[in-house]
Amino acid sequence: MENQKNNSSLKAVIAVLAILLVGSLVYIFKMSSEVESVHTEIVKVGSEKESVMKDLQDLKATYDAAIAENTSMSEELIQERDKVVNLMDQIKKSNGDVSKYRNQVKSMQGHLKQLMEENEGLKKQNVTLANQRDSTVVVLGESKKFNEVLVGQNEELSKTVERGGKLSVLNLQTSAYKLRSSGKEIATDKASRADVLKISFTIAENSIAKSGDKDYYVQVIDSKNNVLGEAKTINFEEKVLKYSFISRVKYENKTVQVSQDLAGKDFAKGLYSVNVFDKDQLVSTTNFSLK
Repeated sequence: MENQKNNSSLKAVIAVLAILLVGSLVYIFKMSSEVESVHTEIVKVGSEKESVMKDLQDLKATYDAAIAENTSMSEELIQERDKVVNLMDQIKKSNGDVSKYRNQVKSMQGHLKQLMEENEGLKKQNVTLANQRDSTVVVLGESKKFNEVLVGQNEELSKTVERGGKLSVLNLQTSAYKLRSSGKEIATDKASRADVLKISFTIAENSIAKSGDKDYYVQVIDSKNNVLGEAKTINFEEKVLKYSFISRVKYENKTVQVSQDLAGKDFAKGLYSVNVFDKDQLVSTTNFSLK
């Protein structure tokens, strides 16, 4: 009777141990599968990362080679190459799935193909233009010698006409005066006494010059480098001129005397400069001093 109880207990223990063993085996198998799955995923991610990096390295190498050719597209190629380098840096720092970058890589590859085709087209055009230029140089080489004499003669004639058509501004003079209450003007060289500067000049007769109204810009600069009078500015293309006043002259191909007053007060002592401009061209200049 006692033996039967012991056998039954032993069988129960064995059954429990068997169940635990089966459970342990199942758990171990499950864990092994998960570890294998994780390992497989890691290997897959690493392989994908290497593949993407390889494609990007190829892209960079292609851009570097194209940039080295120093074509008119170099700046654009450098910008695209820099985008590739930046993406490579992002992927190097990434520890996760890099498949999300695959579309960017494909887009870059497509853009590279487009740029390379455009670059090749430009190189072919440059070759064609260079050949055309060489042919043109050969053709022009013979005619150049013949034209040199004619060009030289035309240049001299043009310069002669241009010089002859310009108006000459002569006898530029400036004097300082004190004004009496009676209106009488008294010449002075004292800065403290001067009330007005009288600027005068002569426009010479020129029969081949163009007649009509002429504007001369008169610039008076004191010893402190101040432009006196209106001190207005006018632009002549890239040049800017600051002037004291404008002398408007009606020119009819005959000698014209021009005189204009520049009123002022508290004139500075020292050396003054007076310049006359025909547009932006200085045509006459002189100096005077006030004590």
